[in-house]
Parts: sequence; C-alpha cells; structure tokens
Amino acid sequence: MGTDHTSKIVGTAWGLLILNTLGSTGAKTIVPLPRSLIQIVTMGALAVAFTLALAVNLRLRIRASAFVFLLTLLLVPSVISSADLESGFGALFRCARLALFVGTLWLLSRWWDGGLTFVRHHIRMYFAVLASVAAGAVLSPGAAMPELYGGRLVGALWPLTPPQIGQYAAVIIGLSVLLLLGRRTDRFSAAVVIVPALVLLALTHTRTATLGLLIGLVLAIGSLFLTSAAARRFFAWAVLCAAVAAVGFGSVLRAWFLRGQSEENFTSLTGRAKVWDALLAAPRTTSEHLFGAGLGDKSFGGLPIDNSWLAVYHEQGMTGVALVAAVIVVLGGVALLRPPSLPRACAIFLISYCAIASYTEAGLGDASPYLLHLAVAASLLAVPAAAPAATAEVPRRPVPRWAQSSEVT
Repeated sequence: MGTDHTSKIVGTAWGLLILNTLGSTGAKTIVPLPRSLIQIVTMGALAVAFTLALAVNLRLRIRASAFVFLLTLLLVPSVISSADLESGFGALFRCARLALFVGTLWLLSRWWDGGLTFVRHHIRMYFAVLASVAAGAVLSPGAAMPELYGGRLVGALWPLTPPQIGQYAAVIIGLSVLLLLGRRTDRFSAAVVIVPALVLLALTHTRTATLGLLIGLVLAIGSLFLTSAAARRFFAWAVLCAAVAAVGFGSVLRAWFLRGQSEENFTSLTGRAKVWDALLAAPRTTSEHLFGAGLGDKSFGGLPIDNSWLAVYHEQGMTGVALVAAVIVVLGGVALLRPPSLPRACAIFLISYCAIASYTEAGLGDASPYLLHLAVAASLLAVPAAAPAATAEVPRRPVPRWAQSSEVT
C-alpha cells in the first residue's frame, strides 16, 4: 500500500474520530435531525474509523504511549462502575464506545512520530466543521443565533453548542498561529483559517475558549522565545495590541466578557457552582467514591456538571480522577523535558488549553474532543522511530599476492 494512500486513510480515520465526538445534542437545526439519526452517524463514524485504522495496520504495530496506556487503564473503573447497571444499559454502551475509541488510538499510534501530520489533520477537520457553522449562520441567522442561547452562535446545520464552536475555533487558531511562527505555512493559508475562526469565536461569546487560547498561546510562544525571532516579534506585537485594546476598548471587552450577566451570576460561573456543591455533598458508598456511578451524560440532578474533574469523580470515582491527572502530568512533564521546537510548542498549547478548559467543561474522562487534542499532543511528543542501521560492510579477507594474477599456471 502506497505511503500517500496510507496517509489519506489515516487522515480519514482521524476525521471520523472527530465526527464521532461532535455529539448529538445542541441547538435546533434548520432541517430537524432526529437524535437517533445523529447517534447512528456518530457511532457509525467511530466504527468506520476503527475499521480503517485496522485495515492499514493489520500487523497491529503500535507505538509505546503512556497516554493511550493510561486511557486504557481508565476503562477499568468505567467498566466496574457501569457493570451494576445503576446508570442503565447506556453506561455499558458508553464503555464500549470508549474502548473502541481507545483501540483506534492504539492502531493510529503507529504513525505518531513527533511530526506535524496530525496537527494538519486536526486543523482541516475542525475548519470543515466551522465552515458548516458559518454556512448555517448565512442561511438562517435567526436559527444560528437563537434567543435560547442569548444570541450566541450555535450550529444551525449540525447541533453544536456555543462552547463547542468556541473550542474548535480556539484550537485551530492557536495551532495555525504556531505553524505560521514556525514557517510551516504561509501567511495567506494561515489567514484563511485564523480570521474566520476569530469571527466565529467572538460570536460564540465563549470565555473559556478565549482564555484557553490566550493563555495557551502565551505558554507555547514562551517555549519558543529563546530560539525563535519570529516568536519574540509576535509576542511583542501581541503585548502592544493587547495594551491598546485594553485602553481603547476596555468597556466593550468587559461587556463581551460578562455577556449581560449580573456580577452574582458571573461569580457563580453561570450557576455551575451550585451543581458542583450539590454533587460534592451527595452521599456516596465506598465503591462509588473509588469507581464512580458509571459513565453517563456528564450531568447531575438533570443539570450539566461542566467540570471535567467533577464529572470524572462522579462517573469514574477517585480512581478515574487519579488516572486523568496522570495523563495531564505525564504529557506536561514530557513536554517540559523536550528541547524547544515547534512540535513541542504545539503540544504545550494543546495540553494547557485542555487543562484550562477542564475547569468549566467536561470531557477528559470519556471519548471527546479534549482527548483528541491530547492525542495530538502525544503524537507531537513521540520520539521518531530510529532509522534502520546501515548494514556494516563485512571486511574482506586479504588475498595473497600470488593469487591476484588472472593467469592460471
């Protein structure tokens, strides 16, 4: 199988994994899509992704990866807590989905070589998702910015919530900026991605994504500060523009950040703190404390948890929290130990973004875009496979002078 053909199949499998994690709930779309149909599409995408990954890796060659190994261990508390069916058969279904998701990552790990291949796959697929969001906004502005979400941008063609769109936009903006600084893309190609994504991010009014983007870029560019003149110039201009924006547009930025909320509502994180307090105060058995109540829809009492750590604690217990923390610590530690480079900077951006978003978004304990972001980071931190050593030339036995004559006597 040709290298280019294999690369296309791997890229397709990655895109299908992204499609699987888009979810099936969100705003009302222009053309009503039954949730059952969306679930068939997303789960079918995962099954096809696994099949494609297996087809190009029939010999089951995988790369040693602490990241995927920890995700595999995460299946243990997930299955233990879901086996008693307290959360219904849906919990076992979600365990099977997570197992298939992790299995696909194992199969694709063969191509994790520290290069930027999966970064480009990531940008292309999420740019396509954002293109569908922009198309929905053009076709039906009212459906794309409904009053139900306070006029924030949602997916009108595929049911996507403002936080989802903000997350996808922030991630591809950050990665595109880093590729531009590393001279792995030209200015026009970067602008085609960055400018529309910035507009969509602004229309979603997503604070978590915006903070994750800014802090993630500061950390990533800081890792290149001593070795890249382009990074130093970009940082200087960014600081100057931020200062001008803070002085000239401070009131506008504050209004955008508050989204018309009261100070009380803002300090309670739009009501999230009440759900978190109730979750922590709920009585739990020893088994539930260690292994959780089983994989669910990341909600408690009918309300979204919107915190990765509390969602993992609720569904996979302290065992799951320890494993997820180990994922972040291991990836972050490896990134800090690597010498400065563009792949390392991209990995730092993705890891820091996921760590910041985990405070107000759930997803680190189940198949989700956040695990795919961290998988890209793991691929960037992988050590390239050693080239096969050249076959040593076998020394020739010296030929006696009398035998070097071509004549036979």
